Amino acid sequence: MQKIYMGDAGPKVSPAVYGFYRWNEVKDTAKVLKKTVQLCLELGINTFEHGDNYGSYQCESLFGDLLKDGIFKREEVVLFSKCGLRVPDAQNPDIRVKHYDTSAAHITKSVESSLKKLRTDYLDIFLLDKLDPISNLEETALTLEKLKDSGKIKSIGVANFSVFQHQLLASYLTKPIVTNHIELNLLRTQALDNGQLDYIKQRYMRPLAYAPLAEGRIAAGIDPQAVKVREKLEELSVKYNANIESLAVAWLVKLGALPLIGTTNEERIRNAANAFTIELDHQDWYDLYNVSVAHPNLLS
Repeated sequence: MQKIYMGDAGPKVSPAVYGFYRWNEVKDTAKVLKKTVQLCLELGINTFEHGDNYGSYQCESLFGDLLKDGIFKREEVVLFSKCGLRVPDAQNPDIRVKHYDTSAAHITKSVESSLKKLRTDYLDIFLLDKLDPISNLEETALTLEKLKDSGKIKSIGVANFSVFQHQLLASYLTKPIVTNHIELNLLRTQALDNGQLDYIKQRYMRPLAYAPLAEGRIAAGIDPQAVKVREKLEELSVKYNANIESLAVAWLVKLGALPLIGTTNEERIRNAANAFTIELDHQDWYDLYNVSVAHPNLLS
């Protein structure tokens, strides 16, 4: 895959990103993670998104072990990590309820922990996951800027921010926000209507689109929306001689989004990577979109 810039201020990344956001239920984590990372690198995906709690707080350390073992070199990969969402877990018994924490203390602690676990001196992008409405936003912004000035993070990003939250944080920062990690796929198109995608593009950024295959719903969902979209994908698959999942990701790529792959299924990872060989016709893009919005998401 040819590497691309996220925007005017962001780093150069692979056009698909692998994220560990669905790894809490993965068994034999170390073995599966090594196999998945090696497959991604083979396919040209060198950009990886972590989070401080992914894989029940294991994924960053296991990824760092691969770096230590020489599976790849630090300069060969682009690393994201994020914090903000806190959920009860055996690893952190002090967390009683799901909540968000974007305080200066938590951000600093999380970044230091991620650097240690990943065995690196810097994160290419640090993402703030949601915005805690009761934290001191001025302190949050100042902490992000200090971390960037120190070199511990190279760029600032956000995750799951509404347009207004995005604008609010940006108003406190002197440094640019380079991306917003949002849910976007053929079965969840709200970002096209609520302003998220437009605002991201206005800020010269590419969105990170997580759940590009709708967590398997596109291939196997039985709700009316999934069935109708899959029928249209199957119809177009003959024209493009492509897997339906590859076409679904190609639909995202046409929007300028970076698909954030989260599956551990090798075939699905390959299908996502194959999307970049497809040039989806303008009207075919709308054909898929029209089918999707004609059957609103019944799972909302």
